[in-house]
Amino acid sequence: MSDDSTGSATEGAGEGSASDDGIRLQKVLANRGVASRRVAEQMIVEGRVRVNGVEVTELGRRIHPETDLVDVDGVAIQLDESKRYVILNKPTGVVSSMSDDRGRPDLRQFTTDWEERLYNVGRLDADTSGLLVLTNDGDLAHVLAHPKFGVTKVYIAKVEGQVLPQTIQRLIKGVDLEDGRIAADKARLLDSSRGESLVELTLHSGKNRIVRRLMAEVGHPVVELVRRQFGPLHLGTLPVGAARELTTVERGALLTLSRRDGDTPTE
Repeated sequence: MSDDSTGSATEGAGEGSASDDGIRLQKVLANRGVASRRVAEQMIVEGRVRVNGVEVTELGRRIHPETDLVDVDGVAIQLDESKRYVILNKPTGVVSSMSDDRGRPDLRQFTTDWEERLYNVGRLDADTSGLLVLTNDGDLAHVLAHPKFGVTKVYIAKVEGQVLPQTIQRLIKGVDLEDGRIAADKARLLDSSRGESLVELTLHSGKNRIVRRLMAEVGHPVVELVRRQFGPLHLGTLPVGAARELTTVERGALLTLSRRDGDTPTE
C-alpha cells in the first residue's frame, strides 16, 4: 500500500516526477546524493530532515526543489541544479572582474569550463592572490560579500620589518583609518626573518584594500598578500590559476552559512 496520502491519482504522475504536488522528499535526497532512498526515509522518520526550517517526519511529504529549502542534520542541501559554485586561486596581475574596460587580464579565462555565466563574489586587488568564489547564485553572493553579515576572510601577509607582539595586539584592539576604526577579528605572527614578517589576519570587513591599509598604518607595508580562507572555504592545495567546483561538503557549508546569515545579519 502506498504511504502517500495523495492516493493513486498522484501516483499516476510517477513517484519521482515533478507535478503540481512536487516530488517525494526521499527521492530528492537520493537524487542529490545525500543517501540511498531507504536511508533517506530513515533520516526523515528520525526527524533529521527539515523543509523550510520545519522538521518533517512523514514519508509522504513532497517538495518543490526549485523553491523549497531542505537541510539534513542542520546542513543545507543544494536542490537547484542550475546553481554553480566555483573556487578559484586567483593569480596576481588579474583584476576581479568578468570584463575589464582597460583591457587588463580578467576572470573570464577561468570560467570556460562552465556554461553558466559566473560572477565573482567580492573582489581581490590585482596585486593580491588567493581564494575567490565564482557563482551564479545571487542570494549567496550577497551574504558572502556584504560586510554586515560578518563572513570572515583569512589572509597571509608578507610585510616589511619585524612585527612585534604589541603590534599584533594593536591590530586586534583596532586601528584608526581615514574611513573609520578597523580591528582584526584575529591576528598572529607566523614568522619573522631577514627584515620581513609573515602575519595571519582574520577580518570580516569588506573595505577596500583593508589589509594593506591596516599594515601600512602600523608601520609594516605589505610585500605580498594571499587570501587563504573565505567563510568555510579553504584554499588548500589548489594551484595558482586553477579553479574547481565546490565539493558536496563545501557546498553544504556555504549554503548553510548563506541561509543562516541571510536571516540574522551581524551588526
